[in-house]
Amino acid sequence: MPPKQASGFQKRLKKQRTEESNKRQYGAMHKYVQIGSRDASDNQDLIDDNVDGDNMNIDGISDDDVVDDGVNDTYIDDTGDVLGGNVSVDSDEIDDTNLKNTRGDDDTDEINADNVNVDTPNANVHHVDIFDPRNWDRLRSEMIKALVEGGPKRDNSIKKGPKDKFSRRFSATFFTRVLPNNEKCDREWLVYSKELDRVFCFCCKIFKKGNTKSSLANEGFSDWTHVGTRLKEHEVGFEHLTNMATWFDMRRRLEKNETIDKVAHEQFEKERDHWMKVLLRIISVVKFLAKHNLAFRGTNEKLHVESNGNFLGVIEMLEEFDPFIKEHVRRITSDEIHVHYLGHSIQNELIQLLAHGIRSQIIQKIKQEKYFSVILDCTPDTSHQEQMSLILRYVNVASACVTVEESFLGFLKVDDTTGQGLFDVTHDELKSLDLDIDDVRGQGYDNGSNMKGKHRGVQKKFLDINPRAFYTPCGCHSLNLTLCDIASSCGKAVDFFGVIQRIYTIFANSSKRWLILKNNVKGLTLKSLSITRWESRVESVKAIRFQLLEIREALLEVAEKDNDSKIKSESKSLATNELGDFEFLVSTVIWFDILSVVNLVSKKLQSDDMLIDIAIKEVEGLISFFEKFRDTDTSYSAEESFKVQYFLYIVDQALVSLRTRFEQYKEYEKVFGFLFTSHKLNSYDDNTLKSHCSHLEAALKNNEQSDIDAKDLFVELRLLNNYLPDENLGPLDILNFLKEHGIFPNAVIAYRVLLTIPVTVASA
Repeated sequence: MPPKQASGFQKRLKKQRTEESNKRQYGAMHKYVQIGSRDASDNQDLIDDNVDGDNMNIDGISDDDVVDDGVNDTYIDDTGDVLGGNVSVDSDEIDDTNLKNTRGDDDTDEINADNVNVDTPNANVHHVDIFDPRNWDRLRSEMIKALVEGGPKRDNSIKKGPKDKFSRRFSATFFTRVLPNNEKCDREWLVYSKELDRVFCFCCKIFKKGNTKSSLANEGFSDWTHVGTRLKEHEVGFEHLTNMATWFDMRRRLEKNETIDKVAHEQFEKERDHWMKVLLRIISVVKFLAKHNLAFRGTNEKLHVESNGNFLGVIEMLEEFDPFIKEHVRRITSDEIHVHYLGHSIQNELIQLLAHGIRSQIIQKIKQEKYFSVILDCTPDTSHQEQMSLILRYVNVASACVTVEESFLGFLKVDDTTGQGLFDVTHDELKSLDLDIDDVRGQGYDNGSNMKGKHRGVQKKFLDINPRAFYTPCGCHSLNLTLCDIASSCGKAVDFFGVIQRIYTIFANSSKRWLILKNNVKGLTLKSLSITRWESRVESVKAIRFQLLEIREALLEVAEKDNDSKIKSESKSLATNELGDFEFLVSTVIWFDILSVVNLVSKKLQSDDMLIDIAIKEVEGLISFFEKFRDTDTSYSAEESFKVQYFLYIVDQALVSLRTRFEQYKEYEKVFGFLFTSHKLNSYDDNTLKSHCSHLEAALKNNEQSDIDAKDLFVELRLLNNYLPDENLGPLDILNFLKEHGIFPNAVIAYRVLLTIPVTVASA
């Protein structure tokens, strides 16, 4: 006969008995098994099982399982320091041996805290009550310290607990002990967990050593029928009394701040302070050497050894005056420490960290200001690897006073020097810096065909993507090429500079001849001609222009005293023929005047904050100089043939070259010229100003999107004229005025774009 089917009541009763049995056995294995920490690989498996994507949740923990009373909680940060408040940890932080759950199915999940990053973003944060006995397994010393300082916590509102199957339950009277003389005392050590419906011994739970069979020190006691007897037995036990003494002694020492680890903590703080100050000084040395562009290392990397480089040399100098560096060096030399942070690896790492921090700040400022210009210049290094320097120019409106800044971001390795290759490297770098190429409003390169080419140059590649990336050739390079055009256009000019170099070579190739020069020439020293920078040749011409007689005497003395017949002949020929020639004398005056003026303009254009309106004014002034210079009836124009064949020829060549090479500046003047000065802005009538605003809107448009609105800009500029002071203000002064008053946004954008356009690549 088949067994009789159990009724629903019998099934529920059986389930209830099973749950009660499991509940009593909860944690019982802890009495016989020492639970150790898992290694990282095991813990990672547990974390992977309980973490879903970016939302990390604790499986098996309900909202009712988390206590957040805001009073009895304590923060333990990731350094082990104890702070007031609730414990805020990520879901991965909680080890389930410290946090047990009593859901209906008594399932427990385990997540180890060793694999936890408490700063994980977007993680669910739970508040854990460390004063709940459920969380007292495998406590760290910092948590034990917090528990002892806070003491056992009781919820005085709980007078009785839920009834068990025998209708027995917890009562608050268990907290009171009746002595033989009928006096009553508080069982301070007794703690009740309402979530587990069990009582625990506070001191035995947190101070137990090894395995103990007492349920009050392990899973808790819930046999309410025999609880009175069990409490009496426990409170007179040797283990309990020992733990009580440990508890009270630790509490007393904490109150007097006399813990055993106090000295160790003070020593730790002292060491931490020492290393912090040492590292600050090391970083300062790195900053100093980098700022002054000094080499770090020498041929040796040991302290107090010759040729050990600037870095260790500065450390040795600081050792004489700074007590922290002195102590640090003492530890190194006495082999007390082996990690000293003075090696080349830490030097390189600190340089990279500082560079990364600076780059990050620069990029942050550029993103804030939106518009920027790209300035590039290529040059081979000592290993013949082509390097391209990247500089970004932007208007810093966020500073107290508006400034135009050019920031160097680094060297880019270049293998393909074609226009497409250079553009690809630049585009990839801007993308890696998270900068939008559509925000580029200016390009500044030299006059190389791969850079400025109208069809395949870098500037054309930029304009194909962003037509608002205005290209301007380098002003200084254009001036240099103008001088090259002048010198190469006339054979007499080539001969003139050849004589200048021959004079220098005779004296420079011999110390004896150089001494003769010094004895005769007391003022300016002869200079060699620069191969690339033509405007710098003014120094070479200047020495001869103002000391012609002294140099001639020196040449004659060399011709008389030198033993080399070739040098004697060369010196005598220069002294009697070239230096006495009319054309050479006139050429000296002409070239000195030309080079002086060009050099002066070139120096002005090399300024980091040079503005295009000022550059245009300087170039126009230079053209005006040549025009007046051409028409001047000078004393050295007596021989008409020389005047026509040489003087007028090179001046005309200068005018043609300047107008051609700076033609792009005039194009930008047509677009932005009405914004150059406040007086110029005020001089336009309404129709002309509207026309200029419309032209600017079209120039700043890309795919039907423009930086400004022409109609709004016209209204703002017309109103701006009524607010500007009477003195003539430049674009930078006007932008400062607009920023100060916080008005006219379209005008602010127009001036920001104008000031962003580069003039030279001198900073590269």
